[in-house]
Amino acid sequence: MTERADCLGRIFTEDQLAAALREEAQRLPAMRKSEGSFYCSRCGSKADGEHRLPAGAYYCRQCLMLGRVRSDQTLYYFPQEPFPRNCVLTWQGQLTAFQEKVSQGLLQAIDRQQNTLVHAVTGAGKTEMIYQAAAKIVDRGGSVCLASPRIDVCLELYRRIKEDFACDIALLYGDSEPYVRSPLVIATTHQLLRFYRAFDLLIVDEVDAFPYVDNPILYHAVKQAVKTESTTIFLTATSTDELDKKVKKGELQRLSLPRRFHGNPLTVPRKVWLPHFQKQVEKGKLSPKLKKILKEQRKTGFPLLVFAAEIQRGQEIAGILKRHFPHEKIGFVASTTENRLELVEQFRQKEISILVTTTILERGVTFPSVDVFVLEANHRLFSRSALVQISGRVGRSMDRPTGQLLFFHDGSTSAIEKAISEIKAMNREAGL
Repeated sequence: MTERADCLGRIFTEDQLAAALREEAQRLPAMRKSEGSFYCSRCGSKADGEHRLPAGAYYCRQCLMLGRVRSDQTLYYFPQEPFPRNCVLTWQGQLTAFQEKVSQGLLQAIDRQQNTLVHAVTGAGKTEMIYQAAAKIVDRGGSVCLASPRIDVCLELYRRIKEDFACDIALLYGDSEPYVRSPLVIATTHQLLRFYRAFDLLIVDEVDAFPYVDNPILYHAVKQAVKTESTTIFLTATSTDELDKKVKKGELQRLSLPRRFHGNPLTVPRKVWLPHFQKQVEKGKLSPKLKKILKEQRKTGFPLLVFAAEIQRGQEIAGILKRHFPHEKIGFVASTTENRLELVEQFRQKEISILVTTTILERGVTFPSVDVFVLEANHRLFSRSALVQISGRVGRSMDRPTGQLLFFHDGSTSAIEKAISEIKAMNREAGL
């Protein structure tokens, strides 16, 4: 049974609440009618003629997994209430002068309720820069949500923030534990559809990532999850056309940080010509050129992250590497890997020396001193944004602020060239 306290700031269908709680709740029409069409009040999607029940009511298919929204029913929500005032930030670290400038900009944005885009390079220390802003809201009894499209990013944020904030923190994703009311929430962007005018501050990390980017339902979720008087902060290392347009229109202010926390430049990818790779993999072979480069890399002892464009190709590559490098501990992770989190942690602890992965690990994870090889970097699935994010895995450690970053290809693409140009441009902007 859902407790009333856990309902605050959230939205429910009729079937999700006991009768007594429905009596206490505020009500919304489950669907609104506009120009002859029905639109879901929870996710904003249009319900067309195919989405009708035998009784004649329309229903929303887009957010069906969260409970069916019907045009002949009502949605229920509970207004958010203040939390106890507190002093929650326990982090003892020190921001650089560049990070502090962004952090102060975010504090000013909260005072003005100015929605803001933080465009910071990978490894700039975005998480630490939001600490003061989040703590300011929680300390005065407000509610904060850190949202990301990627589960892995949410788990990484939770791992770090629970060490630095002395308050209850809720972690929400598809298979997580049920929500228990907390002043600080870390959630996938889909989970925002469960909230209604809940947050004083909403921070959306990795806004250029699938499935958030160009997803009108998730854009709607962000707007509806915040209070009428609130601040939304978007974090990214690779901005989108949509966000850039909002900056130009003045709907968002832009704060930029082109320099990593350790002050060293971003590692620029090096292109390596590697013909006939696909045919060799299909035959279960390893290119002599690639094998030689791999042997040289393994002599360094640094962990190696190998990116493959597709799951099947990654599995094949991992199998080939195991045969050619029997003394190395080799793993493979993709979105379909059940023990993915365990394998990622083993790689972080250097129990796995070579980890083959898809773009599932392109962002939101930090591995000290890692080298990165991108195989078939010219594959259509490696977009400019993905390649910039993948490149950002290298050189994130103070102990090793550089590393080997190779793009293997058999013909360069505009995505490869634009990614390299963008990385060089950020270094120039930082004066490096």
